[in-house]
Amino acid sequence: QVLLTESGGGLVQAGGSLSVSCAASGRTYSTEDMAWFRQAPGKGREFVAVISRSGTYTHYADPVSGRFTITKDNAQNTVYLHIDNLEPQDTALYYCAASTYYSLRSQTNTYRYWGQGTQVTVSS
Repeated sequence: QVLLTESGGGLVQAGGSLSVSCAASGRTYSTEDMAWFRQAPGKGREFVAVISRSGTYTHYADPVSGRFTITKDNAQNTVYLHIDNLEPQDTALYYCAASTYYSLRSQTNTYRYWGQGTQVTVSS
């Protein structure tokens, strides 16, 4: 089993920046890609970004490309998502996910492990 714990969410003004973290524990050797998804009120869960196990490869959803940066620290088993120039439409519950696949997938059903989420709220 793999446990994912997100942290770092909060209330930020539009135009600001924020970083959220995801600490992985347990059988992390069984996982490959790690990703961030988000779910806004009344909407489905959407893909944001994914990073390979080594941290070499990344892939972003088109709406966030250029403002979001996903990185990881393998020594700390932690994945980060840094968001610049926050917009009110970035308001959502941000989830960390881990997959046993290594092809930078964006579909929710390809991720086996999920965290509880951290709330990011952007005020205009």
